[in-house]
Amino acid sequence: QVQLVESGGGLVQAGGSLRLSCAASRSIISMNVMGWYRQAPGKQRELVAVITGGGSTNFANSVKGRFTISRDNAKNTVYLQMNSLKPEDTAVYYCYAVPILTTTNYWGQGTQVTVSS
Repeated sequence: QVQLVESGGGLVQAGGSLRLSCAASRSIISMNVMGWYRQAPGKQRELVAVITGGGSTNFANSVKGRFTISRDNAKNTVYLQMNSLKPEDTAVYYCYAVPILTTTNYWGQGTQVTVSS
């Protein structure tokens, strides 16, 4: 079992920045993949960014060049740095993790990000 707790969401003006944090209940060294999804009202959940245990990253085209993802193994935390935010980035952002040798996805409770125009 893995518990994930997100934080850092909030209200920001367009062009602003936010940093989301995802704290895991156990060592993230044991995670094969961690990342972030988001879900806007009336839309399907979409992948935003992922980071592998080896540090490889991938991003949705809509956020490339604006968002970065990183991990701090000592703090068991993954971060999503979001810059140049746009109103279309407004969504609930969910952290997820897939432990090594499993196919089980664990999810956080989500954190709301609202970008005003």
